[in-house]
Amino acid sequence: MGSGKCMTLLTLLAVLGMVIVDKVGSQNYGDALSKCILFFEGQRTGKLPSNQRMIWRKDSTLRDGSDLGMDLLGGYYDAGDNVKFNFPMAFSTTMLAWSVIEFGQFMGPDLQHAQDSIRWGADYLLKSTDLPGKVTAAVGNPIADHNCWERPEDMDTPRTSYVVNQTHPGSEVSAETAAAPLVFKSAHHRYSILLVNRAKEVFEFADKVRGNYKDSVGQGVCPFYCDWGSYSYMDELIWGTAWLFKVQNNIPNLPRRVIRLVNGDLQAAKNFAEFGWDTKDAGINVLVSGLVMNSTSAEPYVPQADSNMQHATALSFLLLVYAQYLKKHDGSVNCGTFVAALSRFEQIEKGQITYWERTHWGFSQKFPKRIHHRASSLPSIGAHPRHINCKDGSPYYETLKPNPNLLTGAIIGGPDMKDQFPDNRTNAGESEPTTYINAPLVGILAYFKAFP
Repeated sequence: MGSGKCMTLLTLLAVLGMVIVDKVGSQNYGDALSKCILFFEGQRTGKLPSNQRMIWRKDSTLRDGSDLGMDLLGGYYDAGDNVKFNFPMAFSTTMLAWSVIEFGQFMGPDLQHAQDSIRWGADYLLKSTDLPGKVTAAVGNPIADHNCWERPEDMDTPRTSYVVNQTHPGSEVSAETAAAPLVFKSAHHRYSILLVNRAKEVFEFADKVRGNYKDSVGQGVCPFYCDWGSYSYMDELIWGTAWLFKVQNNIPNLPRRVIRLVNGDLQAAKNFAEFGWDTKDAGINVLVSGLVMNSTSAEPYVPQADSNMQHATALSFLLLVYAQYLKKHDGSVNCGTFVAALSRFEQIEKGQITYWERTHWGFSQKFPKRIHHRASSLPSIGAHPRHINCKDGSPYYETLKPNPNLLTGAIIGGPDMKDQFPDNRTNAGESEPTTYINAPLVGILAYFKAFP
C-alpha cells in the first residue's frame, strides 16, 4: 500500500484513538439513526411543512431576505441560536448527502427523511445563490441574537442578510454546493440538473473572485464562523472541485485541476488530520481516494475548545468511508510494521457510538437534560402562546430545570478535555448541539444498522 493511504489511515486512527471506547454495548442503531435524522427538523427555519414531525417547533423568520428584496426562507439554524450561517450549513448538507451516497441503501424508511433533510438545506442554498455574482453568507445579526435568549418563533432581533459579491468576495461560502445532486439524480433528475448547474456557476464565481469571506462580512459571521488564514479558502476550492468532478463523473481530469489549486497554496495540503465545517483537508484525501492528495506529513490534531464532538463524528465518518473503499481491495491495510484489519475499523466505530451515547439526546436514559438550545429550553408556542421578549427568556436560560422540549437526536458539543460533562446549558461549548455534529453520524448509523 502507498504511503499516502497509510498516512490517511494512521492519522484517522490516531485522532479517533483519543475517544475510543473498547467495550461496545448493545445498540439499537436503527433507532439512533431515526432520531439522528429527526434532529434536523428541530433546526428548520421558515414555513414548516405539513409533514413536520417535531411538532413543538412552529414557523419562524418568515421575512428573511426582505432587506435585499429576496426570498431567503428556509434552511437551518446552525446550533442553539437563531442565526442561519451558510458556511456550516453547506457543510452539514454536504455531509448528509455524502451519508446517503455511501450508505443510503442501508437506511430503509429513513432514507426518505434523510433526503428531505438534504432538500431542505439544498433549497435554501439555491435561494442563497439565486442572484448572479452574489452569495448569501448569513441571515440574522449574530451579535444581537446571542444577546437574547428567545424562541425562533418570537424572534425580533435584526434579520440582516450578509452577502459576498465581486467587490466583497467570499470563496469559502461559495465553493461548497455540489454534493446534493447525486442524491436526487435518479428520482428527481431535473432537480439534480438544477443543483449541478448552480453549483458550477457558484464555484466558478468562488474561484474567479477569490477572497476570505470573514474580511467581507466581518461581524456577520465572526467570531462564530470565521475561516482563519490568508488563503483559508483554498481547501474549500479543492473540496468543491472534487465534488464537481465526482458529480460529473469526470474523475480522470481531477488531478490536474486539484494540483493547480494546491500549487496556489501548499498550506492547503498540510492540515491533514482536520475535517469539519472550516477545514476540509482530511475529507479531500478520502473523497479523491488517494489520487492526488497523498500527503507525506501530518500535523498533530488538537481539538478546539468548542464542540469537540464535531471532529470525532466527522473523522469517524471518513474512517468508515475509507474502510469501504479499501474493502474493495484486499480487506486490510498493510503499512509495513502495522497491519489493520477492516474489522478493527468497525470495532473502533462501534466504540465511538457507545461513547457518543452520553451526548445523544433521547437515545438513552443518560442523555443530557439541559442543552444550550433556545427553542428547546423555552416553553413551546403550544404551551406558552404569548410572546417572550429578548431578555424575558433569561430565567429559562439560567434555570437548573431540564429543557421542556425534547430535541430528539441532538448530539451536543461533548465532554471537556478531562472527559467530564456538567450538563449545564450556560456552557455552550459542551452542551450545544449543531447540525455539523449530527450530519456525519447519519452515515455511520446507517451502516451499523445493516451490519450490527
